[in-house]
Amino acid sequence: MAEMTDANTHQIVSPANGTEVAQAPEADHATTNGDDQEATDGADGGETIFQLTVNLPHEPKKIQIMVSSQEAIHDIRQSIIELPGTFQYSCFHLEHKGERINDFIQLSEVTGLTADSELTLIQDPYTEKEARLHVVRVREIIGAAGDRTDTLHGIMSGTSLHDSVTLTAQSASTVSDAHSVTGYDFNCPGALSTLLPQSQEPLPKTVKSIAVSPWNPPPYHLRQKGHLLYLLLTTNEGEQHQITAHVSGFYVNKSSNSKFDPFPRPAPKDHSAHSLLTLIEDLSTSFDTSFKKLLEANNTKEPLASFQITNATPSSPWIVPSTSSSLVTHQSDITRTQESYLIAGIENAETLRDWNEEFQSTRELPKENVHDRVFRERLTSKLFADYNDAAARGAVLVARGEVAPLNPTESRDAQIFVYNNVFFSFGADGVGTFASEGGDEAARVATGKDVMGVRMVNQLDIDGLFTPGTVVVDYLGKRIVGQSIVPGIFKQRDPGENQIDYGAVDGKDVVADNEQFIPVFEKLSKSLKVKKHPVWDKDGKRHELEGSVETKGLLGTDGRKYVLDLYRVTPLDISWMEEFGTAINSPEMESEESSYPHRMTVLRPELVEAYWKNKMRDWVNDELALRKQKSPGDGTKEIEEKKSEESTENAATEENSTDVAKTADQDKDRIDISNFQFSLNPDAFSGQVPQSDAEKEELEKDEQDVKLACEFLRKTVIPELIHDLKEGDVGYPMDGQSFSRLLHKRGINIRYLGKIAQLSDGKKLETVRNLAVQEMVSRAFKHIASKYLKYLPIPLTGGCIAHLLNCLLGTGFNAKPKAEIDSNLVDLYPEADLSFKNVTPETLKAEIEGQIFRRYQYVIDSEWITGIKHLQLLREIALKLGLQLEMKDYRFSTSQAMSAEASATTNGSSPKENGVNGQSTSSKKKKKARDGSPAAAAPVIQRHTFNPDDILNVVPIIKEASPRSSLAEEALEAGRISILQGQKKLGQELLLESLSLHEQIYGIVHPEVARVYNTLSMLYYQLEEKEAAIELARKAVIVSERTLGVDNAETLLSYLNLGLFCHGGGESKLALSYIKHALDLWKIIYGANHPDSITTLNNAAVMLQHLKDFHESRLWFEASLNVCEENYGKNSINAATLLFQLAQALALDHDPKAAVNRMRESYNIFLNELGASDKNTKEAESWLEQLTQNAVSIAKHARDVQARRTRAGIRVSPRVTLGQTHPQPQVGQTAEAASGRDPLHSRSLDSRTIDELVRFIEGTDQKTKPKKRPGRSNPKRRGGSTVAAL
Repeated sequence: MAEMTDANTHQIVSPANGTEVAQAPEADHATTNGDDQEATDGADGGETIFQLTVNLPHEPKKIQIMVSSQEAIHDIRQSIIELPGTFQYSCFHLEHKGERINDFIQLSEVTGLTADSELTLIQDPYTEKEARLHVVRVREIIGAAGDRTDTLHGIMSGTSLHDSVTLTAQSASTVSDAHSVTGYDFNCPGALSTLLPQSQEPLPKTVKSIAVSPWNPPPYHLRQKGHLLYLLLTTNEGEQHQITAHVSGFYVNKSSNSKFDPFPRPAPKDHSAHSLLTLIEDLSTSFDTSFKKLLEANNTKEPLASFQITNATPSSPWIVPSTSSSLVTHQSDITRTQESYLIAGIENAETLRDWNEEFQSTRELPKENVHDRVFRERLTSKLFADYNDAAARGAVLVARGEVAPLNPTESRDAQIFVYNNVFFSFGADGVGTFASEGGDEAARVATGKDVMGVRMVNQLDIDGLFTPGTVVVDYLGKRIVGQSIVPGIFKQRDPGENQIDYGAVDGKDVVADNEQFIPVFEKLSKSLKVKKHPVWDKDGKRHELEGSVETKGLLGTDGRKYVLDLYRVTPLDISWMEEFGTAINSPEMESEESSYPHRMTVLRPELVEAYWKNKMRDWVNDELALRKQKSPGDGTKEIEEKKSEESTENAATEENSTDVAKTADQDKDRIDISNFQFSLNPDAFSGQVPQSDAEKEELEKDEQDVKLACEFLRKTVIPELIHDLKEGDVGYPMDGQSFSRLLHKRGINIRYLGKIAQLSDGKKLETVRNLAVQEMVSRAFKHIASKYLKYLPIPLTGGCIAHLLNCLLGTGFNAKPKAEIDSNLVDLYPEADLSFKNVTPETLKAEIEGQIFRRYQYVIDSEWITGIKHLQLLREIALKLGLQLEMKDYRFSTSQAMSAEASATTNGSSPKENGVNGQSTSSKKKKKARDGSPAAAAPVIQRHTFNPDDILNVVPIIKEASPRSSLAEEALEAGRISILQGQKKLGQELLLESLSLHEQIYGIVHPEVARVYNTLSMLYYQLEEKEAAIELARKAVIVSERTLGVDNAETLLSYLNLGLFCHGGGESKLALSYIKHALDLWKIIYGANHPDSITTLNNAAVMLQHLKDFHESRLWFEASLNVCEENYGKNSINAATLLFQLAQALALDHDPKAAVNRMRESYNIFLNELGASDKNTKEAESWLEQLTQNAVSIAKHARDVQARRTRAGIRVSPRVTLGQTHPQPQVGQTAEAASGRDPLHSRSLDSRTIDELVRFIEGTDQKTKPKKRPGRSNPKRRGGSTVAAL
């Protein structure tokens, strides 16, 4: 706990649980600090929120803060020190009526405390640790900390663009009435400058420097007198002061640079104060003014954008400014190197943590009530974040050769390391463990699967079963596994004793089955749908195991039961193995070049879960049929719904039980689903040799079950996904990451990308096919690059990466690229393998094709190189390898280079100044790009698209095993269900509770918190709580940017939602700026014309109509139609709907002739596709009749038309309706789920009458908030569902 408190103490102005949390979007959500969740228990529910007065020793003498009776005192301390008037305090305690209050109790436990009580802040004497942390805190507050050179997360990690985008929009709207999308170029390629924030004015400087003095640390005799530290302060006036940190506070001493005299100066220069902040204010006349300016500048920024990221890995952007940019200026700061001392002390002992003991003791914490669970999950989240950070830092040092191996005589791949109490090994087959499974390839896959298995076990949280902390890091071609050290894992066992207590020992020759492990492994196997099954050792002896033979149990010397090697918790995908020759009994394929690289092809846990649901549904139906036969009229049997434990990351067992129960109710019958038994044998097809006929028969049955699961994947799951994408039933993936997530969510392995590409034929699935091919190419390139980088010295890696990128992406600019390497560096590494120099575009193309055939069993089109999207493929490769590339104009072809040069000549600037591909959409963009380039340098002849200097950094790719908070998710689900059941008030309370829990447990800046912000913003928008929706959507954007990436698909969707909600809140110009930014991101992530952008373009067009810019609106509707026709064809119903809408827009733009033509096209498509009697066809016909008359006739006959329509009983309403916007479904999410509406009345056109259209044209339509119509949506139409009427 000491470390935890320490970590929280020096979170400075941006804690994970500070005042920002308290500022919820609703007034009744007064505080989310502290552990105030008892109310959810309903047990004691005694929480009260009130204003507390705190008396201070200095001005302003008194402050008031909002607190909860169930808040911990240490959280109240944190709230106190964040207020501007109390910045100077860090070393103090609180008293009530003269009695000291313990920091670790709840406010409600303070004796005699009432709502009108007052607490008193009493300053404490400093200790050395408190003095150090006070100095760190003051440096942070006054902006003297300089730039932090982070050795792990890279350049500009955790950046947010939200402030830049908003500022641009606001400055544009103040200049004129114009909006940001005027003259938007839909076909212009993406500009990389979109991914960087604008250069901002430097913050006011308050002091020149605060550093640890050269006289530090105090000698022994002065430590006895209370001297703690010696500091050196240089003020803005240029005066230098030597300062002593004493137990009583800080004072200016008599030392100079050459003379040591650390005692107080005599009057009148006897400056001293308890806080260093107060002392600086006393010493520098300009400090007060500059400090106020600094606080004002900080207040203009969104606080979330600058909060310290404590519980998550910050995102590392793949495009970063050039080294000369003002965004990444490297400043002189002597204290930068002293910070580790200031934070951890001279002994540095505080940073050495026993990770394993912390993990396991945290797991053993009580979880009896909500308060216990909050505390336990909060601690778990922080611990995993700290461990992941420490393990990743250690892994990078190991990869760079900075850590000495424990076994230096072994081969490189077999070497092991210990650093910072973390055990490191390489994800390669250094000792031949995986020789029969595929060697290094199998070992690499096994480590990744192991992390996933550990995460699943952590999520299940089974009492008495423990896992080591596990992290896998990919860095410059090496895969490094970091594990916490399990007590006893290195212990030499006595002769006859096994190194492992349960599972396989030394391959599979020996099998241990210690009975102590049976109860915990039984729980684990039940949750993971693993069947209890026999295995046989080399002597043919039978052992009954609860899990896979590869899953091992170890009894640690601490008495805890550990589960290790969780890479085989699901069965082998035997269909794949038999098809491609890697099954045990398959004849070896003739060519190793064409066979699949390894035998570690297991099914995904999500697939096993989906198959289990399917089997249970079949079983229920069979039971119902059987019971109907036996007793047709009897429906009173009791149901015993046995709750299954959650087994995978996205398991939805409770939903299954509910679905089954509903089915049973509908059939007036009840079934005991605890009788349903289904599990799979993970050791089927793994070479087990049964001894008796009965055993052989049992194994054959198990193998048949596994085969059926594999068939379910191929014949049901994959075709269903293809069908959903073809029909537009779900949100489309945008890039490799969102595509992979979608496949994994459905239980489909990445190795099936080739099959998905084969099945994705036709116009509608072109997007899917292109994404699948791009993903296969980028993954193949990653494996090839890793092979060359694995043993290459770090200084030569830039040249290697640049050459490989030139061979793949730069052949249009230079068909015969040559590797650029510094010969002086090469001479330093005579043993380096420089085989990458021999790579040519032709050999790389052949190697990529070979890798794709081996890994995905897909024969890629021979002309694939001509069809690649250069910018998008570069992004995919950079994200997979962790590259950070300089923001510049990467010329992928000579035509681009020529256009860039021509543009440069015209603009009088160097080619590098323009945006990507030599294009720039606005002068602002040019300026933004120029900020990162050197001033008027002589033009350099560019021989290649990429050069080694473009690769500014490489960051590690981290795979970790943090569990999600089950408590926070339970509250969120309960809130959703309550709202669906119509209990709005209870639902909102539960949603707020969930938000509070998410923020407490994860900290504010965390991907899971971003997702809950996004989900809640959608729910609040549907509930007409628009201000709250906007606030939450804004937070979702910022947190997504900082933790997932500024160009992540989830970030883009968050921007689209923010735009939608801002428009709903009456800020259409700001909304258009967010949509424009999202479209610019889309051009980089996917390119132009993504199917889901149809909805976005529609939304923007509707917003433009609300701004009465009918001509611009018409252009956006036309752009939407173009994208639709490109993706779905000219005669699709989607196109007809958009033509209907475009006709309305043309009418608004006073172009009746074009409006009639478009409406006729719409009518003809509806007539051909849906028939003359369909409502849509009739409505298009009605509009067509009216539009053929002039505008006067429309006005004259408008009321008659409405009356006729009412008599006919037709309710017109387009899915893409005039004056309405639509939600953007998440990748893989149905449009119904995005809208939160009932999918009834799915086919209908426009609820607006022609009368209303005329009023809209004339500008007399004053209704800004039309009533909501009954919810209806058609998920099969792009842009076809409505969150709410605006």
